[in-house]
Amino acid sequence: MSSARRSAPSRPTSRDVARDAGVSQATVSLVLGGKWRGRVSETTAGRVRDSARELGYRPNLAARSLRLGDTRTALLVVPALTNEFFARVYTGAAAVAAEHDFGVVLYPSPDGTGPARDPFASSRTALDGVIASSMAADALGALRDAGLPLVMLDSDPGDAGAAAWVNLDIADGMRQVTEHLLGLGHRRFVHLASAVDTWTFTVRARAFHEALRAAPDATARTVTAALDVRAGTQAAEAVLAGPGPLPTAIVCDDDILAAGACKAVRRRGLRVPDDISVTGFDDLALATAVEPELTTVRLPAEQVGRHGMEALLAVLDGRPAAQGDLPVRLVPRGSTAAARS
Repeated sequence: MSSARRSAPSRPTSRDVARDAGVSQATVSLVLGGKWRGRVSETTAGRVRDSARELGYRPNLAARSLRLGDTRTALLVVPALTNEFFARVYTGAAAVAAEHDFGVVLYPSPDGTGPARDPFASSRTALDGVIASSMAADALGALRDAGLPLVMLDSDPGDAGAAAWVNLDIADGMRQVTEHLLGLGHRRFVHLASAVDTWTFTVRARAFHEALRAAPDATARTVTAALDVRAGTQAAEAVLAGPGPLPTAIVCDDDILAAGACKAVRRRGLRVPDDISVTGFDDLALATAVEPELTTVRLPAEQVGRHGMEALLAVLDGRPAAQGDLPVRLVPRGSTAAARS
């Protein structure tokens, strides 16, 4: 045997990781197997992952008992690649996948909200499971027919066929927006709604109108627009040019439409928020790129992706996926102010 062969370093083991992290091998197995939540603290789990990374430890996949498929690949289906929200969802899903030696293939539905075609000759032979964000389950017929586990994100929990759902508390987000504006004295509203017919936008509209019931003297008009700045601008301009008193607030289904609404207000020679307040939804980078910065609802998109991947891993492992909507938070900024009397 050559001296080079004799001196070659041995492959690090889970025992080495346990020694370096100051924990038991059982703890290493729990953390690297994704079964640590509720059993091991976040701090300890982070220390184990750091030790494994620094030592270059990789689990022996052939020896793992998880009931996973053969490819260790998940498909993330999104309506579009142009929206920052879905990029952040992917980032979260990919981070969890990497911790479990999984890969994530990002696939935009060719027709926006559906139907999503099978991107492979047979997804059953190429994938272990599917995660779909902000889509209707019936738009995934070709993928569901492959018999793969399906996790739905930001989608109707009443749709049949999914193994698990991960949703945001969208209704609470719209309630926070409406209560914020009512508290500022606003009573004449325009709801600039997305023309995309999906669960998440339906929930926003319903929650907005329900929250307005707290103010019987409030009025609201709804107009729809495609999800781009130009369409939002044109829809808001049409409202502002119409008969009757101007709204004191424009509530938008997302930040892109809100940017369009702000342009429309300025084109009418008015000011945001002095004359008309404008709110968004999502808290994209765009929200702080416009002037004034948008009051909006922050959606933890990366957490959606992380929870989605964790749910798929749980399903594949025969465990129940975590339940409950993820909380969202209103971020007040310069685009809202007290209503002018």
